[in-house]
Amino acid sequence: MITIGIDVGGSTTKIVGFSDSGALIEPQFVKATDPVTSVYGALGKFTSENGFSLHDIRQIKVTGVGSSFLGDELYGRPCVHVGEFPSLGKGGLYLSGLERGIIVSMGTGTAIVRAEKGSCEYLGGTGVGGGTLMGLSRMMLGMDSIEHLVDLAKDGDLSNVDLRVSDISKRDSKLGLSADMTAANFGKISDIATRADTALGLFNMVFETIGMMAYFAARSYGIRDIVLGGHLSRIPQAKTVFDTLNGMFPVNFVIPEKSQFATVIGAALAD
Repeated sequence: MITIGIDVGGSTTKIVGFSDSGALIEPQFVKATDPVTSVYGALGKFTSENGFSLHDIRQIKVTGVGSSFLGDELYGRPCVHVGEFPSLGKGGLYLSGLERGIIVSMGTGTAIVRAEKGSCEYLGGTGVGGGTLMGLSRMMLGMDSIEHLVDLAKDGDLSNVDLRVSDISKRDSKLGLSADMTAANFGKISDIATRADTALGLFNMVFETIGMMAYFAARSYGIRDIVLGGHLSRIPQAKTVFDTLNGMFPVNFVIPEKSQFATVIGAALAD
């Protein structure tokens, strides 16, 4: 028998399964115009591609903003609603193999939780996230494709966009700050900045904002490990920015494999 987890977003639904032996069945996601359609589409696709029937499903556990549209059963199988933030915490620990950590979901906005085995606390979040990235991209670059923005940013140069500590302080300064640390996002943008520079600046601003909020949360609880999840965690520029932050602060930003599925995996594992 299989336990299914489903994370219902506004237009994207993620689905995953665990067998009774604890084996993970490869996660998937589907897009649709409304949450209910995406759920039924995801479940149909998942069962078909993995070669099992509805009768093989022991239970379906649903979470996410769109799960409120669902009842207590799906296709006749029991449907249990679980909390999104506990799911994020549990999924982040499962993917990272950690016992304790700050878990961050980088989606349209950003949510931050403190998690350890048996408990999870929602710490807050920020409206800065993928929605910010794409909104500013449309306004500043006339682009509304995240894939195209990623490709454009690969040729960007942050020195044409961001004001860094080295721009405003001597290298022998007693401030104790890294010369490469950002002093002001977009604080140095000029006429010579290219579209690629601007694209990279957008990624840098969003990821640095999220990273610093997560760092402050981790420092408050004496936690070193910060696990990053959500769709934005799979963007190439994310690894670059968070690797840089790892070198500046006494924390360990981790982007585990399948990080974009942290919440839905946690939902499937919910007690």
